[in-house]
Amino acid sequence: MTTKKYSNVYIFWFCSILFFLMHPGYCQTIIPTGTPFVKQYKKDQYKAGNQNWSLAVDKDGRIYSANTEGLLQFDGQYWRIFPLPNHSTVRSVAIGKDGKIYTGGRGEFGYWTSKPFGNLTYHSLSKLVQDKTYFPNEEIWKIIVEGQRVFFHTFSKSYIWENNRIRQLTAKGEPFLFPHQLNNKLFFEQLPSGLHEFKQDKLIPVKGKDALKDKNVLAILPFDATTSLIATSRNGLYLMKADGTILPWSVPANQLLSQSQINNGLYLYDGQYAFGTIQNGVIVINKNGQVIQHINKNNGLQNNTVLSIVKDNQKNIWVGLDNGIDRIEINSPLSFYTDFVGKIGTVYTSIIYQGKIYLGTNKGLFSSEWKGLTNYNSLNFSQIPNSNGQVWTLALFGDELICGHNDGTFKLVNGRLEKISQITGGWIFKPIFGTKNILQGNYTGLSKFTFDGIKLQFVQQFAGVKEPVRFLAQKDNHTFWIGDWGQIQLLGFDANFQQANILFSSKQDSIASKRQFTGIYTLENNLVFATDSGFLQFDNIVKRFSYADELNTALGTYKNSNKVIPINTNSYWFIQKTKIAKVDFDSKGKLHIDSNLLSPLQDRMMNNYENILPIENQYYLIGLDDGFAIYRHSDKSQKYRLPLPQIAQLINLTTGQVIIPDSAFKLSSSDNNLRISFSSPYYSSSPIQYQYYLEGYSDNWSEWSETAYQDFTNLPYGKFQIKIRAKDNMGLVSEIQTFSFTIRHPWYLSWWAKVFYTLVLISLIYLAYIFSLQRERKRQFQIRRKWLEEKKIALKRETEQKEKDWIKLKNQQLEDQLQLKNKELANAALNIVYKNEMLNNLHDELKQLKDADGNKLSSDELKKINKLIDDAHNDDRDWHIFERSFNESHENFFKKLKQEFPDLVPNDLKLCAYLRLNMSSKEIASLLNISTRGVEIRRYRLRKKLGIPTDKNLSEFLMER
Repeated sequence: MTTKKYSNVYIFWFCSILFFLMHPGYCQTIIPTGTPFVKQYKKDQYKAGNQNWSLAVDKDGRIYSANTEGLLQFDGQYWRIFPLPNHSTVRSVAIGKDGKIYTGGRGEFGYWTSKPFGNLTYHSLSKLVQDKTYFPNEEIWKIIVEGQRVFFHTFSKSYIWENNRIRQLTAKGEPFLFPHQLNNKLFFEQLPSGLHEFKQDKLIPVKGKDALKDKNVLAILPFDATTSLIATSRNGLYLMKADGTILPWSVPANQLLSQSQINNGLYLYDGQYAFGTIQNGVIVINKNGQVIQHINKNNGLQNNTVLSIVKDNQKNIWVGLDNGIDRIEINSPLSFYTDFVGKIGTVYTSIIYQGKIYLGTNKGLFSSEWKGLTNYNSLNFSQIPNSNGQVWTLALFGDELICGHNDGTFKLVNGRLEKISQITGGWIFKPIFGTKNILQGNYTGLSKFTFDGIKLQFVQQFAGVKEPVRFLAQKDNHTFWIGDWGQIQLLGFDANFQQANILFSSKQDSIASKRQFTGIYTLENNLVFATDSGFLQFDNIVKRFSYADELNTALGTYKNSNKVIPINTNSYWFIQKTKIAKVDFDSKGKLHIDSNLLSPLQDRMMNNYENILPIENQYYLIGLDDGFAIYRHSDKSQKYRLPLPQIAQLINLTTGQVIIPDSAFKLSSSDNNLRISFSSPYYSSSPIQYQYYLEGYSDNWSEWSETAYQDFTNLPYGKFQIKIRAKDNMGLVSEIQTFSFTIRHPWYLSWWAKVFYTLVLISLIYLAYIFSLQRERKRQFQIRRKWLEEKKIALKRETEQKEKDWIKLKNQQLEDQLQLKNKELANAALNIVYKNEMLNNLHDELKQLKDADGNKLSSDELKKINKLIDDAHNDDRDWHIFERSFNESHENFFKKLKQEFPDLVPNDLKLCAYLRLNMSSKEIASLLNISTRGVEIRRYRLRKKLGIPTDKNLSEFLMER
């Protein structure tokens, strides 16, 4: 039995190794220098909670996360959230071979099934739980799918779903930690009993479980044909033999893993393992237990607490964090050293020298220990003393490291820079073949150095060259091409290279004088001149520049490359504004261009200062704006298939609503303004491109585009079929995804609408016939009606004119009556005046009256008569009659005036009435039995009460009332 068991394990491992060998793109050792590309997905991108407790990948490559707010789904372009029915936190997710997506939360577990366009339908299994005493408070922390049964695991029990029934697995009163699945085996850790294997529906203690007592097992992973790797929380790694023997695995990574507190782990490929930790991100080790990568918050992760970890179909690592989700492209041929804090700046040049890597940047010269490409390099750069400023070039001459610097030329001595030339801005060194002389292009021209095999020494600055020299290329034994962006010059030297004079300038050439130069390079033993409009070549016979037409045509857009870096005899890096292509010249002179290898680095370098340093064994160091990249080149083509693109969503552009079609994919006629969104579950630092073709609408396939949707407006009704394909940065094109749909007829073109239109037409014909019969009658009727209307209008006009005349007459009568009333009022007022004047005169005469003796009458004698006169003066009966008549003529004048000016007293009202009749002050004085002066005083007081300005006539004001 044992032999058979072991043979099955060997067969499994043999098949696994064979699988990886058949996929060379996925079976390569992880680059231990730098950090793999990390893509961060923040919560404001996926629109859900911070914590992501579990991760899973389906067969199509979609990513699922057990998130605080529900089940997250990511298809490469779009995130979606699917909450549980009770809206609890999703703690676990797993996917079965049948495509079911199992999830568990607090008091709830079940599975989701897929629908078109990535939609999911939930099926709860919680209702099958018989004993629900504690179930509402239990959380499903892990799910294991094993064949036809599924384990939903809590810390107190596991709920086993099999044959649509739920049964419970307990540990006889002991709590569980986590279960682990390895090949066809299941292990459960009981606390404190230790590790048990689940066999024949029983928990059997593992032979060496005591070695793990109180160690908290967090992962069990394959190691070799007879051994498993066990990761514990704080006590490092252990190896478990097939018979259950468990021993510590004493390896270099143990200390770091123990300190970091392992939380989960997975087997990657090629004997490499990744462990997610609570304290320190992700730690990757090889089969020797050596750390080969360490990714944490310092070099790319959003958070150091890794709650979950999974490997996708491309062998990328996905980590669910305490705050976000990150993808680590551990399998990429690129790794990065990123200067997150801006310490080193933009890298212009680099070199590896005496066990250290040196970077020349815009801030100075920096160095770090270098352990080679086979050992993990935790790089820590520090600045070389007195190196502040721009470092343009680093070069080795013998055992000396020479630095072309903004402030001059230096050599590295005992970790410090010593100046060997005062000439500023050393851009480039170029040896003169067959001599000990070295030329240097710099800010102010051209310098000469000599190198005796041991020491580089400055000799002179050539007086004949007064302009900056960025480019240098030897033409023959005593002539060099030199230049800057503005021009290229041919320089001739004497026999001893002590003097130089200019033999030819590009400014003398009709073509070259109009161009901006970017470099001088040797391609296949021929000098070419890079310009902003393509490569030029120089004819030595006619002394003229001309375009290298064949080369430019073959290079296509790379004819405008600003830099060319040789790889070997027939291969070169062509760089056009940070876009890099590898160009190979075959034996027949034909070019092979690959512009996809380094496409993720586009726009991450400084224009015109791009640099690529070959390190070893087809590894290259590429300077970036914020650090550098390590690229591992492989001549073997990577054989893999790009996933089939998917239709992610249909959106009505008019309403903005997501369209959910029926099972036959028939859309309403109002959905003819349509956005079709695509996705591809292929994950790379370079974006996927899409191409579509809509049969019945498009004439040809569209251009490749990174836009993951296409809008179609005013689609006619009928059947359509859209074809979509995807392409990655390596130029690999996926198979075609086809989606057919129908836009229904609008209601006004349905069969019943057509019947209705027919009936309407018949009705219209009948109505037209009836109309033609009745039209003459109607015309006669209209003529008679018109005559009657005209007669009616004439009578109406006559009646209206009579009414106007009557109203005019009535108004005239009213005016006459009003005038008569006013006259009567005036006369009445004058009668009162006359009466008062008579009484005054009588009073005066009585004062002059004498008795028979000629004496004036005494006051006692006159008192009775004066009283009668005064009573006559104070008699208001005349006034009341006047007041009543005045109101009748002037529409309640006193009442209106009192309402408008409530402070008016009766004497004020009398004065207002007399003024309304336009009486003089003298007449008013007589009526009021006061003096004329008294009237003026009363007029003044009345003006103040009425609030009348001085320029307004008081009588006119009252007449307006």
